[in-house]
Amino acid sequence: MSGPRPTMSHRDARGRHRAVRRMAFLLLSGLALAAGATDAALAQSVSAARTVAGDPHATFVTEASQRFGIPEHWIVAVKRAESAGDVRAISSAGALGLMQVMPDTWAALRIRYGLGRDPYDPRDNILAGAAYLREMFDRYRTIPAMLGAYNAGPGRYDEYVQTGRALPAETRAYIALLAPQLGAPSPSSAPSVAPPPPPDWREAPLFVVRSADARSATSTSESARSNDSRSSVAARVPDTAEDSNAPIVVARSDGGAPR
Repeated sequence: MSGPRPTMSHRDARGRHRAVRRMAFLLLSGLALAAGATDAALAQSVSAARTVAGDPHATFVTEASQRFGIPEHWIVAVKRAESAGDVRAISSAGALGLMQVMPDTWAALRIRYGLGRDPYDPRDNILAGAAYLREMFDRYRTIPAMLGAYNAGPGRYDEYVQTGRALPAETRAYIALLAPQLGAPSPSSAPSVAPPPPPDWREAPLFVVRSADARSATSTSESARSNDSRSSVAARVPDTAEDSNAPIVVARSDGGAPR
């Protein structure tokens, strides 16, 4: 015959209920966080898709994205900032079309990628701009640097990196506007000063003398002067054409006759 079964006290039951509620809360919190992250990523993807879908040149943007391996929303954002969608846009500096490609750059890109002759053609201009973005990204490896080189030119951006000369205000504003749209951290959190230039050998001293050697050399020189005062001489170098044929007279300190 078995004994009486133990019964659960009210305190134990309440503790178990609290544990169950805590576990349920943690489970639901984790699901909520996961859902929130998923929703945020989905919203961002939907936003980018809407941006491309609502673009009148979406077909060309998609082609350029696939050909040069950069996101479509990069191309759309740069196109919007450069020309606001004006196919015939031309800047005061001479940049052309939707992606505002400079004439010399266009000429090189047209040959390199087999584009047409008209720099204002929407398809070819978008392809050229996307190709140039890709080239600048491959060269500098960051989105802000890519944008800086695209806007100011790689030569000017290299000067900024090598010498610290500030980029033009227009370029800095361009990076600040577009970098977050392209997915880069805010430029305000990145270093605003370029790395210092490499050491210049022309600024180095001609000879390097150790302090001990310098003291030894000074002591030896002073000893030599004290032992032979005749080592100190005075000579006048001719400064005119008339003096150029005159002999240089060296006066000995011991009163000896000139040689």
